[in-house]
Amino acid sequence: MTGTGFVAGTITFSVVDGPGNRFAIFLQGCNFDCVACHNPQTIPHAEGTHFETSIDDLLVKIRKAAPFLSGITVSGGEATQQAEFVHSLFTAVKADPQLGRLTCFVDSNGACPPSTWASLDPVMDGAMIDLKCLDPDIHLSMTAQPNDEVLASIRQLHAMGKLYEVRLLLLAGVNDDPALLRRTGEWLAAIDPQMRLKLIGFRAHGARPHDPPLVEPTPDQREAVADLLAATPGATFDICLI
Repeated sequence: MTGTGFVAGTITFSVVDGPGNRFAIFLQGCNFDCVACHNPQTIPHAEGTHFETSIDDLLVKIRKAAPFLSGITVSGGEATQQAEFVHSLFTAVKADPQLGRLTCFVDSNGACPPSTWASLDPVMDGAMIDLKCLDPDIHLSMTAQPNDEVLASIRQLHAMGKLYEVRLLLLAGVNDDPALLRRTGEWLAAIDPQMRLKLIGFRAHGARPHDPPLVEPTPDQREAVADLLAATPGATFDICLI
């Protein structure tokens, strides 16, 4: 059990980090270096005392907001980089009389071994996985890491009954080729034809500068991608655009 973790920050009330109103915890340290990252300050595996946060301190904050919450979500950075801490936090929440009703979710890039999800399974209610790109070469160019563990995590979490949502980042001119998106839809539908998908259009605001500049998809482009995914043969995806 790990009682102290490295926390970059928290949001008391969030409606974009899982179902309902959630207390979101952003951990410090990530194993990806995404070109479109909106939290680049959380990438370094800094372990300074200003990041150190105890589970007891987090529980105090969560209890204050608990009457208005549906659950808590641990994000990042990358939550699975501190899996023992996440496990201890979720265990403490489940055991707390005031907090036990709250659901415990992980928002992850999926780049972790199967043992991580197996260890979190008893205390985790759901996970949201970012799939930056199905194509391994494009994924490598976007994140500086391969996507084999990401794809394996999606399969494993679905088999466990813990895959709440797959999140698809849309970068205009990078990962929005129609043929690639059709393959992505087919791959996801083979796992679950009713999968919940969140299509996230890249926003330049808050992201690091890039040369050449990254391009935001237009509303029409995002709608076209959603329509393309919805047309996946045999699929009835639950698609949300943000």
